[in-house]
Amino acid sequence: MRRKITLAVLILIVFILQGTIFQTLAIASISPNLLLVLTVSFGFMRGKREGLFVGFFCGLLIDIFYGYENAIGFYALLYMYIGFLNGFLYKVFYDDDIKVPMLLVGVSDVAYGLVVYGIQFLLRGRLDVFGYLYRIIVPEMVYTVLITVIFYRILFWLNRKLTETEWEGPRLP
Repeated sequence: MRRKITLAVLILIVFILQGTIFQTLAIASISPNLLLVLTVSFGFMRGKREGLFVGFFCGLLIDIFYGYENAIGFYALLYMYIGFLNGFLYKVFYDDDIKVPMLLVGVSDVAYGLVVYGIQFLLRGRLDVFGYLYRIIVPEMVYTVLITVIFYRILFWLNRKLTETEWEGPRLP
């Protein structure tokens, strides 16, 4: 129960950070995708199921506050898949290795950008794929991967603290 409450609060905090502070730190209208880092990290650290749930709620917040009026659930489904697919790599999770999470965040961010482009822009007749890739997807991926270096350490520490309290179990008098 403690883990679920902590995750819910963490998702809300990251959503607020992404929508406020990191919007002001945007470079050329590009800001890092902290919710993607959260989804990838928990999928990688905790497995498919946790990645799926964290991704669903992160995407649902984006759908509710920023999504298109007729397409609620698009981002929830997209983030859910990202968290679930990153959960497959749970077995290669090593404590202090930052390279694998950075690679996963980079690949997930590019996949996220291409899916968003494919569904929301390409179907509307905007065919400038390379321009979108060059101006939006790659800069966002680089910025998100750079933020991952700091942000992942915090998430890793939080995950370790939550795991330690789970193993202790209830204390008997």
